[in-house]
Amino acid sequence: MRVEIWSDIACPWCYIGKARFEKGLAAFAHRDDVEVVHRSFELDPNRAKGDTGPVLEMLAKKYGRTLDEARAMEAHVASNAHSEGLAYLTDGRDHGNTFDIHRLLHLAKERGRQSELLDLAYRANFAEERSVFDDGTLVALGVEAGLDEAEVRAVLADGSAYADAVREDEREAAELGATGVPFFVLDRRYGVSGGQPAEVFTQALEQAWQGRVLQPVGSDAEVCGPDGACEVPSA
Repeated sequence: MRVEIWSDIACPWCYIGKARFEKGLAAFAHRDDVEVVHRSFELDPNRAKGDTGPVLEMLAKKYGRTLDEARAMEAHVASNAHSEGLAYLTDGRDHGNTFDIHRLLHLAKERGRQSELLDLAYRANFAEERSVFDDGTLVALGVEAGLDEAEVRAVLADGSAYADAVREDEREAAELGATGVPFFVLDRRYGVSGGQPAEVFTQALEQAWQGRVLQPVGSDAEVCGPDGACEVPSA
């Protein structure tokens, strides 16, 4: 069975949802027969490369909140991350366009290192004071993931490299009705939206294994939308 996961490095619920999915997968009896493929979804595709800014200021502007209220929103997300054993910085992170990261993830997929790069990029963005919108950081992350440094630099230098692959992922997401991420599709028959609890993912895997038709699973869960903002309820 194949599970496709549309996500963005800038999405905290994708970071949390990945951890919850992996827990759900671990509880699935046929987990060794599941292929997981990560797909691209840009939350802020119209943002120019190099145009970055503090996450807290972005949240405050988007939701019409004060900076203190934005910090409280981030604290709520951090609490969810910590409950999954994930580190999460509530201050000092930046926000920007993730197109280059997605292009590198497609390179990593071809080299069999996609999962490694994805985990490193999430950790750098949410748990470390490393900007994933800086080419130097991306090169370092690619090397840490096991990619060839010269190849990583060549991809970053050529804006067309893997661009079509990113756009194709996004086109498929639109065709499948994804309006936010994370978005999980199981064998193109079953869909799960948002950072659901681990048990919901286990249930979805079991039902998809039985060959049921595509339908939404679980109650509403937090997602990040195509306007670049995420549902981050206040504490």
